Amino acid sequence: MRLLLTSAGVKNASIHTALVDLLGKPIADSNALCIPTATYAHPMAGSGAAWRFISGREPRTPMCELGWKSLGVLELTALPSIGEDGWVPTVREADVLLVNGGDPLYLCHWMRQSGLADLLPSLRETVWVGLSAGSMVMTPRIGEDFVGWKPPAGGDSTLGVVDFSIFPHLDHEDLPENTMADAERWAAGIPGPAYAIDDETAIRVADGSVDVISEGHWKLFS
Repeated sequence: MRLLLTSAGVKNASIHTALVDLLGKPIADSNALCIPTATYAHPMAGSGAAWRFISGREPRTPMCELGWKSLGVLELTALPSIGEDGWVPTVREADVLLVNGGDPLYLCHWMRQSGLADLLPSLRETVWVGLSAGSMVMTPRIGEDFVGWKPPAGGDSTLGVVDFSIFPHLDHEDLPENTMADAERWAAGIPGPAYAIDDETAIRVADGSVDVISEGHWKLFS
């Protein structure tokens, strides 16, 4: 699986170009599935957040409105009730999974419960585009600062697909607690490397290499 881990979606031309490179073809020729699940457990999301994401009406965090050939919805909370035959073929046929922000631990829980987490290693050609929590869920840990919804087993562990953690929305005007000083304090409690990225930045992971795509600012804490 190839990853494009963003703070706020496909916000600029550089991230857009990185996405097309990962797809290996134009967006207009690519089939997408969007995953809104993380949205439901975030206290700031509101009742219409999932609909706005799916319908492509979130200009501050562009994902579903990019002009995909087709766009479907993969709701993880529904998958355990329909069986793998009802959704695994659809996931395998998709070129890209668009994963919304919200609560990363809630998303992680339902990725495991649904079976999607177990399927990921076999999706070698699929591109995963994460937005905030949709990016954080692929890391080993999110840190106590980002724990909202609490999983049954507790803790702040996520899937560990990559070996670094992510502090998103660095220096966001609506998040006064997301300064670089806050990120440094957060990183001090995270074992292993960690990135702080603003909304104009993404981390690309492909073929064993990691690089940062940015028209904004970021920092690696190692």
